[in-house]
Amino acid sequence: MRKGERNVLVIIAGTVISLMIFNGLKQAELGEHDREIPFYSTADRELMSAGGQIYKKYNCKNCHTLWTIRNIMQSVPAPALDGIGSIRTTDWIYNYLSSENPQSLLPSRLKAEYQMPSYASIPEDERRTLADFLGHHKVKDWYLDEAKKAECRKLTGEEC
Repeated sequence: MRKGERNVLVIIAGTVISLMIFNGLKQAELGEHDREIPFYSTADRELMSAGGQIYKKYNCKNCHTLWTIRNIMQSVPAPALDGIGSIRTTDWIYNYLSSENPQSLLPSRLKAEYQMPSYASIPEDERRTLADFLGHHKVKDWYLDEAKKAECRKLTGEEC
């Protein structure tokens, strides 16, 4: 190996090691909770499958995110459903889905065409399964306050 090649390799190795040390120090500055995914589900496989199918059937992802997955062709500012089960009860979600006018239960600042439609006309068993599915989507305790504030901001347009 020539002297010039060795110098280049030493510079590259030094840069890589410096970046690794810098990254390690940055990670150490972050709180422990910043390194874990805050979302989880307490649903069993059967409910995850059935609820996921209903979620897809009614194109919920066209407006909402779940596990931070959204239809990238849509830009509707609807609330994320990650952790909704930590914010709302399954019964509340069922009543919301069953309401002829969901905005009567939870007012929305969105334009009428983007507001949550009523799902009162879909079969009751599907509404119950979807509510149960969403009710099992939780967030870690450290993330709950942030999720509540974000939901409130999206729905009211105000700091909460």
